[in-house]
Amino acid sequence: MPRIRRPRPRAASVTAPPAAEPRVSVLEHAGRRWIQIESPGPAEIAWLEQEFSFHELDLEDVRSRRQRPKVDTYDGYVFVVLHFPWYDKASGRLFPAEVNAFIGPDYLITIPNVPLKPVRNVFRRLETNEDDLVEWFAKGSGFLFYEVLDALYGYCFPILDQIGRKLEEIEDHMFERDPDESIVRQISNVKQEIISYRKITKPQRPVLRALERAGERYLTDESLDIYYDDLVDSAERIWDLLENYKEVVEALEVTNETSISHKQNRILQVLTVLTVVFLPVTLVTNLFGMNVPVPFTSASAAFFVIVCVLAAAIVGLLVAFRWFRWL
Repeated sequence: MPRIRRPRPRAASVTAPPAAEPRVSVLEHAGRRWIQIESPGPAEIAWLEQEFSFHELDLEDVRSRRQRPKVDTYDGYVFVVLHFPWYDKASGRLFPAEVNAFIGPDYLITIPNVPLKPVRNVFRRLETNEDDLVEWFAKGSGFLFYEVLDALYGYCFPILDQIGRKLEEIEDHMFERDPDESIVRQISNVKQEIISYRKITKPQRPVLRALERAGERYLTDESLDIYYDDLVDSAERIWDLLENYKEVVEALEVTNETSISHKQNRILQVLTVLTVVFLPVTLVTNLFGMNVPVPFTSASAAFFVIVCVLAAAIVGLLVAFRWFRWL
């Protein structure tokens, strides 16, 4: 019998989902633009590729979540990667936040990989304050980028102040009350914050020197180059504070270990004294507990006499140890 071929149902046409709109914020004045992109995704990277002719390696660095601080200078723009401390409230720890930036003759593109309040606050300030918008844009994209970095470095000092307050609280807790296990945990947490902060700051110090030279290309006035030197000074002050905090936390750690060791030695000293005090008591009780005739065992008042003698021996030893300041 011939087989009956049934017509196959046509596959339903699948409509491709509409492309996501890139999340791009733009401020524009006098032919200059500031483009702000937070936590860029594929749509934002595609938008950059379409609107600008940046080098593909720079776009790859924007996609990357772990990029070292650097400054790449090209004929038409400067690409900058910088790191700043970012405090995560959920975990209570410091993490490096990466800020990528493209500086051109008539534009500035800032691309933080996490939402940073200082950058957002500067952007909103220019949105609401037209006078600052006109003044900053008139000084060039290099000056505008300086204002962004100045806000970011201003955000660094409150974090350092918080670390300093934690160190003061640890010191007060250590000397006002007996140290306990919580002190060890607090010292460990602060030490971890200082180490994380140093790892963020140390590789960035030479990069700021290079940025100081590169940023001058996009300043409308040569006298404005002193502003980038101010950023270098801020970075050096941060590093000096971190060095001081590192020495303080190490000293607190040593002091805490010494205090714990002293407390343990004191306990051992008391136990040793008590052991020596009760040695005569142990000797006499063992002597009268033997199954052999012992003098004075038949006397009716022997028990009370022996107890009094032992009590006097204990008191005498305690007084002697107190005299020698062993107690």
